[in-house]
Amino acid sequence: MTDLHLHFDRATGRMSGQVASGLRAGIRAGRLPAGTRLPSTRDLARDLGVSRGVVVSAYEQLLAEGFVISRRGDGTRVAPSAVAQSPPPEPRPGCVRDAGGSRPVDYDLRAGLPDLAAFPRARWMSAVRNALRALPNDELGYPDPAGAAVLRAELAGHLGRVRAAHVTPDRLVVTQGVAHGLAMIVRLLAEDGHRRLAVEDPTSARQLPLLAEAGVEIVRVPVDEEGVDVAALARAGARAVLVTPAHQYPTGVVLSARRRTELVSWARAVDGIVIEDDYDAEFRYDREPVGCVQGIAPDRVVLTGSVSKSLAPALRLGWVVAPRALAERVRSYRAGTDLGGPVIEQHALAGLIASGGYDRHLRVMRRQYRLRRDALVDALRTHLPGSRVHGVSAGLHVYVELPAGMRERSVIESAARAGVALEGASPLWSGTAPTPALVLGYGGLSTTRLIRAVALVGSAVTPGSDG
Repeated sequence: MTDLHLHFDRATGRMSGQVASGLRAGIRAGRLPAGTRLPSTRDLARDLGVSRGVVVSAYEQLLAEGFVISRRGDGTRVAPSAVAQSPPPEPRPGCVRDAGGSRPVDYDLRAGLPDLAAFPRARWMSAVRNALRALPNDELGYPDPAGAAVLRAELAGHLGRVRAAHVTPDRLVVTQGVAHGLAMIVRLLAEDGHRRLAVEDPTSARQLPLLAEAGVEIVRVPVDEEGVDVAALARAGARAVLVTPAHQYPTGVVLSARRRTELVSWARAVDGIVIEDDYDAEFRYDREPVGCVQGIAPDRVVLTGSVSKSLAPALRLGWVVAPRALAERVRSYRAGTDLGGPVIEQHALAGLIASGGYDRHLRVMRRQYRLRRDALVDALRTHLPGSRVHGVSAGLHVYVELPAGMRERSVIESAARAGVALEGASPLWSGTAPTPALVLGYGGLSTTRLIRAVALVGSAVTPGSDG
């Protein structure tokens, strides 16, 4: 459309992303000032020669990011704060470094982060302003160690609706992320006489030192195509286990219905506790969401979660849902150690959930991440033929078994020389990994950059190539 100066390449596809990108660039550059009324979705689709759904998706993305506002009867307009509060540009090549910090990279495919540029800054700023306007003076004193009552009520409703959890506000404690919640729960279990904690094999290597520091012995339990092996768990001699049933990290396996039943039966038989890290539960693409295990056994399961993947890790906002007596002990532990968490951010998140803004942001990001996942998987088929991709139905990463004859370390080093940072799967297993594999994150790169990154990896590891 000439007056909006939208330019895109039909051959590359991903039309809604290109339309959103063009409008975003116009807003950032000041060509579309605050208050500018955008064409209706029907008119813009006709002018661009695309389907109306393409434009609807683009407008929804910009609405979630806070670049535009939409009111019934007034159409869609550029948000008043969009230009001043626009997200920073994607990092320039060379500002990300490899794991050793010694080699700059242009493309980071390591798992662990969402799209930080998509954080809904304007919407969050509005939520903070609303919280400050409504917050009584008394709320600015030392907070309830369990968290703001309004946030606990909103989270209880959200988790019950979205995750089929069995939650009441008095059984929920707001934490500074999942790691904080895990550290408290495991330390309290150790005080109760739990000397061993079972964890999945493979699992996140980042969590292991934190768990061991809490005073328990870590034992590993294998994961297969149905999730954690409960028979092996029963032989491990532990009465507490940490699992990721919704989307196992790193393999992406979903805990089967049979294993869920076995896991709950095991916990009851040994008077044990299941700690459920609801990892990546917000993002499912090819199947309906699977409810959390806590929903079927709230007396035996501790549910942990956070907004680190759905919004941003920097917020340090998470939660623990525990049996009532254990939840009260977590609250008391916080009272004696850190006096509770930040209040204003908790009220802002409560407002974002209550307004429906949080759900809208999640819906938009699901669509964006699905497009990125599809682009990554297609690129792997093209540029790394013979690889096997697992865990594609959910989350922000995939588990990729390398083609026969490829060595994990060699692939990582060759990719690094080409400017691409990769993470190998071997460190996540207690012994030797079944096959050389990579854990590739796709949340932080656009579809175009994902395709380019995989092409570079493919060229780097192809025999006879420059890499």
